[in-house]
Amino acid sequence: MSIIWIVIVLAGVYIAFASLVFIFQSSFVYFPERTLSADPSNIGLSFENVSFETTDGVKLSGWFIPCDGARGVILFCHGNAGNISHRLDSIGIFHQLGLDIFIFDYRGYGQSEGKPSESGTYRDVEAAWQYLVNERQCMPDKIIIFGRSLGGAIAAYQAGSHKPGSLILESTFTSVPDLGAKVYPFLPVKLISRFKYDTEGYLEGVNCPVLIVHSPDDEMMPYKHGQRLFEAANEPKEFLKISGSHNEGFIISGKLYEEGLDAFISKYLIPHDFN
Repeated sequence: MSIIWIVIVLAGVYIAFASLVFIFQSSFVYFPERTLSADPSNIGLSFENVSFETTDGVKLSGWFIPCDGARGVILFCHGNAGNISHRLDSIGIFHQLGLDIFIFDYRGYGQSEGKPSESGTYRDVEAAWQYLVNERQCMPDKIIIFGRSLGGAIAAYQAGSHKPGSLILESTFTSVPDLGAKVYPFLPVKLISRFKYDTEGYLEGVNCPVLIVHSPDDEMMPYKHGQRLFEAANEPKEFLKISGSHNEGFIISGKLYEEGLDAFISKYLIPHDFN
């Protein structure tokens, strides 16, 4: 086989692979699970099953976990895999910090209807916000929007659309094209990406206190992304450096992580009656 044919074959394989990546991008972004494997009662917490609806008519599911004497409420935007039942460790931590928690599943996850999409997840978090403000009568300045991994982009989007009490982004990327370019350096990811999730860009419109949490040991979301997010955020802002892997850093960091969250929340949460 001549060198020309070898080049043609390789080019064909490259184009075919790039085309598959373009067509099946959602399979690289979302990894939902339908079955709930546990609930807050497994860690000794009472909770309410919540059902609410988006503006495009998708019924979503979530949990509201109350805390006696709560000083605020966490609007929890989870990552791209599993469902709310896989976040009990975080639920326990936020409960210990004296916060009510509202965690919900995006469309296509857990018991929520529909199929995940970028625009859909933005509608989902807006519906969750409206549930807290309108149904629970929560004051916006007592709502802390929390997002981990992919949820960080969704949380930043929402914080830019409203003005919550504060925003916490944990182990989050700057954007999907930026992250994809690192994972697939041989592909023109920034040209073929159908997903944006522009966390860095959304931060420009956020006007509440921001905490960026990231670990240098994160094998999935480069530490540099966390640093860039911190640079992009408006003041007041803080950075919490933890240790450990992407999925276990907040657990491994233990007291450092929990005290860092508590210090930030205590500093910026407006001290008036939540109810």
